[in-house]
Amino acid sequence: MGWDSLGRERRMRREPGEDRNRASGPLLVALLLACATVMTLDHVGGDDSPLEGPRRVVGEVLGPVESVANQAVEPLTVIPDYFRTRTSLRDDVERLEKENAALLAENRTAGLDRNRLAEYDDLATSAADAGRRLVPARVIAIGPRQSFSRTVTIDAGSSAGITPDLTVVNRDGLVGRVLRVTRTTATVLLVADEQSVVGSRVTSSMEIGFLKGTGEIGDDGTLELDLVDAAAQVVAGDVVTTWGSQGAGPYVAGVPVGTVVSVSSSPRETSRRALVRPFVDFTSLDLVGVVVKGGTRSDRGVLQAEKK
Repeated sequence: MGWDSLGRERRMRREPGEDRNRASGPLLVALLLACATVMTLDHVGGDDSPLEGPRRVVGEVLGPVESVANQAVEPLTVIPDYFRTRTSLRDDVERLEKENAALLAENRTAGLDRNRLAEYDDLATSAADAGRRLVPARVIAIGPRQSFSRTVTIDAGSSAGITPDLTVVNRDGLVGRVLRVTRTTATVLLVADEQSVVGSRVTSSMEIGFLKGTGEIGDDGTLELDLVDAAAQVVAGDVVTTWGSQGAGPYVAGVPVGTVVSVSSSPRETSRRALVRPFVDFTSLDLVGVVVKGGTRSDRGVLQAEKK
């Protein structure tokens, strides 16, 4: 077989894509050379580059298209940020609403807290001045008028060391006495009740008498003091305190009760009577103290201080 025959046979056996591969090689080289030439001309020409005109034309053609495309796509790109921002704002609003509610509640009770703190301090001072032990308690209910008695309920009972016939005071003076108790509460008979009788003393003259309630607890409410000595000299403005009971119950001695507002006498009676306005405002009772004996066990703090 000759060389010509071998050449023809090899040409006949070539792969179909072999000619295309051989043809693409020179084309690729030509494209690379063209790119290099264009880049060189553009770099050398600077602002006067021969490509500036075509580049401007392409920019003017494609610029509006790009602007329209950006306007169409931009709303879609901000959707995730919108939801993240909305969630964050909702959380901030909820947090601020909670903080605002807490501040409003604190502001509403600020006056009450200040008053209770002042009353507590005054009770502690009273305990120190009189050398007494007081169990603090809060008034939680007022007895109904239909019961024909003036009573209040406090939130301290036998578990706090409270028993019947103990003196109840607040920072202003005598409130009443303990009538009955449960484990956690106690009923207090107010000194203003018509069934209440308190041995009392006029501090200016040391005259003694018996102070009775009239059932009135408002601004015009008064107590009646029947003096033992019909000739006792008592005038308006005199201060009345408790006389004290045997065994310090139900009333301890020296507790302020009120001031004399008027004095009267009757020929038919052998004693003089004075009207006394109580120091305690029975319509606004809140924090009170129950006078307990030494050694009393209590499930709450007992106000006791030594005089300095």
